[in-house]
Amino acid sequence: MRDAAAGLLGWLSFLSIFVLPHHAVAQVNKPHQIGFLTPASAASMADRLARLRKGLRDLGYVEGQNTTLEIRSAEGEQQRLGALADELIRLKVDVILTHGAAATLAAKKASTTTRIVCFACGELVSTGLVSSLARPGTNITGQTLVTPEVSGKRIELLKQVFPSITRLAVLWNSTNPVSKPELKETEIAARVAGLELISASVQTASDFEAAFASMKTEGAQAVIILSDAMFFGNRDRIAGLATEIHLPAISYTGEFARSGTIMSYGPDVLILAQRAATYVDKILKGAKPADLPVEQPTKFELVINLKTANTLGVAVPNVLLIAADEVIE
Repeated sequence: MRDAAAGLLGWLSFLSIFVLPHHAVAQVNKPHQIGFLTPASAASMADRLARLRKGLRDLGYVEGQNTTLEIRSAEGEQQRLGALADELIRLKVDVILTHGAAATLAAKKASTTTRIVCFACGELVSTGLVSSLARPGTNITGQTLVTPEVSGKRIELLKQVFPSITRLAVLWNSTNPVSKPELKETEIAARVAGLELISASVQTASDFEAAFASMKTEGAQAVIILSDAMFFGNRDRIAGLATEIHLPAISYTGEFARSGTIMSYGPDVLILAQRAATYVDKILKGAKPADLPVEQPTKFELVINLKTANTLGVAVPNVLLIAADEVIE
């Protein structure tokens, strides 16, 4: 009996030489699942997703080979974000990339343990998404678009084009908690510049027409567009509405100016999209979001749409055209 038991153990040990390595290889070869959650439409995110994919490929993550990218878009309907976040959690993705604060909050509500990288988000500390930029302390890290001086720079650029401006509208999303700190910075910068600020808040994309109508009624001479993923997904529409009422608009990313606002000044978000892949790489290699500092933008770009300026009858000073990173003619 004892000899039979010893023989069985020996046979099992022999089998393990073949079975266990095969199992280990299967685990190693299991593709990484990366979720991507955005309130914007998939079509509007095409350029950013292309740069994200490039960043992932450069780090060895190839879709269809060792990586799958699970994209979930609310197509402009922010109320869908919660269900989409739950769906990604059920898929047991390794990490979720979120576009904007609303998506990040939805992902956090769905799971406090799944690793989350907030891609090109607004102010993160005041909303409690992270404890600090240097040490997030939660399951969230990533990149912020906001720096204290950027609102003042946008107003300074507007004043260069419109020296006599006195009334400035600000378009912001009142349902986006990270918009409030940026709005406060804009209010301070406007006051320093001697401008009266007209608040035009929206909650959904259906509010845009009414918001621009109120700007015109209240005598706004220009509008500054705060950072928001819903705005990004509707940038063509926003630029068109501003042009319709002959209201010069300055926005926070170059994509808006390329869609038709007269100017944009802010971080080069396509670079941020590519750099977001480095966070994914570090997390998949074992780093904790709680320990990865939130990245602040270091490169800013000025984009001027001269075609829109001509349509509005606005003369952009040569000094700005020379300083611009891109001029659209």
